[in-house]
Amino acid sequence: MDSEESIPLIDTRPKLQDTDRCLKTRHVLAIWAALGFVCVYALRVNLSVALIAMVKTKGQNITNTTDLDGQCPAPGGNKTTPDKNGDFEWDENLQGIILGSFFYGYIITQIPGGWLAEKFGAKKLFGFGVLCTAVFTLVTPLCARANVYLLIATRIVEGLGEGVTFPAMHAMWGKWAPPLERSKLISFTYAGAQFGTVLSMPLSGLLCDYGFAGGWPSVFYVFGAASCIWFVVWMLVVHDTPAQHPTISLEEKRYIIESIGIEKQGPRPPTPWVKIFTSLPVWAIIVAHFCNNWGFYTLLTCLPKYMKDILKFDMSQNSMLSALPYLTMWVLINFVGVGADYLRYNNIMKTKYVRKMCTALGLCLPALFLVLSGYVGCDHVLAILFLSLSVGMNAFCFGGFLVNHVDIATPFSGTLMGISNCAATIPGFLGPQLVGLLTNSNNTLGQWKVIFYISGAIYLFGAVFFVLFSDGEEQPWSKKPTALSQSPVNVIPNDYHHTKLQDQVPNY
Repeated sequence: MDSEESIPLIDTRPKLQDTDRCLKTRHVLAIWAALGFVCVYALRVNLSVALIAMVKTKGQNITNTTDLDGQCPAPGGNKTTPDKNGDFEWDENLQGIILGSFFYGYIITQIPGGWLAEKFGAKKLFGFGVLCTAVFTLVTPLCARANVYLLIATRIVEGLGEGVTFPAMHAMWGKWAPPLERSKLISFTYAGAQFGTVLSMPLSGLLCDYGFAGGWPSVFYVFGAASCIWFVVWMLVVHDTPAQHPTISLEEKRYIIESIGIEKQGPRPPTPWVKIFTSLPVWAIIVAHFCNNWGFYTLLTCLPKYMKDILKFDMSQNSMLSALPYLTMWVLINFVGVGADYLRYNNIMKTKYVRKMCTALGLCLPALFLVLSGYVGCDHVLAILFLSLSVGMNAFCFGGFLVNHVDIATPFSGTLMGISNCAATIPGFLGPQLVGLLTNSNNTLGQWKVIFYISGAIYLFGAVFFVLFSDGEEQPWSKKPTALSQSPVNVIPNDYHHTKLQDQVPNY
């Protein structure tokens, strides 16, 4: 049954009135959370660029014609690339294992992270997760020089720390985001991840060429130290719930608590694990998340390698151009979040149809442009354009399945994010390994075209599955059976729109 049909015709409860402040407390939370995800992704992707400088490579004579081995000419004409005096001799397969090792740790803490955030609070879990990754990032150069397996172990531990971040943040927004602001607040927060990629890739390239401590080690020192500073501020200014915040206005506190329907008393209900894992809308999120991350993580970890080995961009060009797709995505994410909430706020589309539409666009368009990028051959301009559009169009997912956890099970949104992100982490280590296996001793444009085909097909499967089986309403197993009869809280249904004639206040 649609939510509008369940709203009583006569209700004497008072209207909900938000604060008239321009910068609300939940907006401050969104800003610091977004900066946290800048750190999260900077710590995650810096190795993708630094690895190019860490590994020894032999110089090549590059001409203006396509190489016989299926690689492209360098942009700008014939040139000879010098030998790269990296510190390590690691083949393509081992490099794939190193890049993917982060996700072995990342997958372990997904489900525990969501459960712990819901039970004990997301603030400390998110903060210490980032701090753990930052500390081990600082010791990465030492570990790399000691032993490659110690480097792999370090990256696994970094993944353990970061694994709690997305589930913790979903749990936090479950307590802070009013229903009709979920898309824009969550999208703005997670857009920080893309900005972290945009920032870290070119800066990592510059640090590799001109940084201190021998170049590439400075990449890990700079981002590790910056993340430690962020941690201190986060612990000082952020609080788990509106009720715990010491400076939030009374109007905003009441508006958030009552619009979400957070009950003031009573223990947290037990997690309905069986019903979660037998719910088709949950599986729709899991499948879409997995398929999305297959293409996204493959490019995130291996795009610098494609730029260098196939398109023949040098280090400075590589790092700048590798960041361009994520700049496109960062710009689009915020428009998608606002647009999705506009459609819901004005009752143009129901929540479930907004989520389906955004997810379909966010998976089908990347599939199209990724496959096209393999067909343009060595046209550097079109290759960069299509790769940028492939990653950029993924922004639509931030108005789709990536917000859907909070729609269908607000009290358990952290757990659901942990479950779906756990499954979606598998491509993080399988994708780079597949790239390594397909390109080891055969690193050609033809092999990369196969990689793009595989990713495109997986994208399309995820889109179809989500459109068929997703939902936009809170599921019955997520609701307390006594909530309507015992709680005085006003709950705004996901599809219940504000009335413009009464200062945008829900009319109960």
